Amino acid sequence: MTRSILTTSNSTQCPSDPYLDPRNDPCNPLGYIASIPPTAVAFSLVLLIAFAQTYRIIYNGARWMWPMVVGEYSTSQSHAFYVIGFGFRFALHYNPDSLVIYIVEYLLIVLSPCFFIAANYVLLGRLARDIGCTYQVLLPVRRLTLIFILSDVTTFVIQAAGASMTTSTVHNSALIGLHVFLAGLVVQLASFLFFCVIFARLLYKVHAEVQVIWMQDSKQHWNSDWRTLAAAMAISCVGILIRSCYRVAEAAQGFEGSLASSEIAFYLGDTLPLLVAIGIYVPFWPGRFITAKLAPSANESQDGQELAFSRSDLGYNHEVRTGVLSD
Repeated sequence: MTRSILTTSNSTQCPSDPYLDPRNDPCNPLGYIASIPPTAVAFSLVLLIAFAQTYRIIYNGARWMWPMVVGEYSTSQSHAFYVIGFGFRFALHYNPDSLVIYIVEYLLIVLSPCFFIAANYVLLGRLARDIGCTYQVLLPVRRLTLIFILSDVTTFVIQAAGASMTTSTVHNSALIGLHVFLAGLVVQLASFLFFCVIFARLLYKVHAEVQVIWMQDSKQHWNSDWRTLAAAMAISCVGILIRSCYRVAEAAQGFEGSLASSEIAFYLGDTLPLLVAIGIYVPFWPGRFITAKLAPSANESQDGQELAFSRSDLGYNHEVRTGVLSD
């Protein structure tokens, strides 16, 4: 969250040297001077991950992972949300008192993870269908994906509205914006926690009840073992959870909190976890594991009927066990 945007107004006297005491500079929204080296490293890493994932989509498939890449690029794939956010941190280093630059940087960095979360929502349904275990998922797969995507969109809008309001120079409006933004973060965290519970439950149920499917890829190379993808997804979820907890704690502390005015906290609590969350899919790209075009069986729409998905076209020498939904 911003440190003291609400203290800035047209009558605020900005210091002649913004680098002298940024912590007590009423015109400096960060409360510190953005350092060039960590910004350059973060900028480069995010850009490399975006390029690598774009290559993966083109040559390894899994176009349904576009939401994650969209978070790194824009919807037209010509500009980078997350990368541009770090690009604006370069500008903040040279213009630490610029509110406009800060607003753009803040919105891009804070809101981009919503796209990363959406990619994991889609991936869970794809993975469950690929191994033929949709019946082990707590909610119907199609509804699950739709529910969580709608939740992600809702929290995105709430956070965007709140974050925009925090840039107001009117004290009450900025405080309301902070509370709205915090509410969006809390709802997003709660939603993602519930999603992680569903994901963990799926793995437990498959391991405990369907050992044939759990072990079906045990003799395959790691890039053909669905459990490798599940482990990568788990790591991604942990990274997103750490970042979400950090943002909630930061917003809860308010404008003058220690987290909001610490660049180290920003990189350790926000940037590093997200780099892990998105970077893990470069070596463990879902398209390398889920290569079939998944189509629901004719019985999927009938409550209590058998759900059957085949992986025979993946080149496996075994058949995937099909499950039956009990009343």
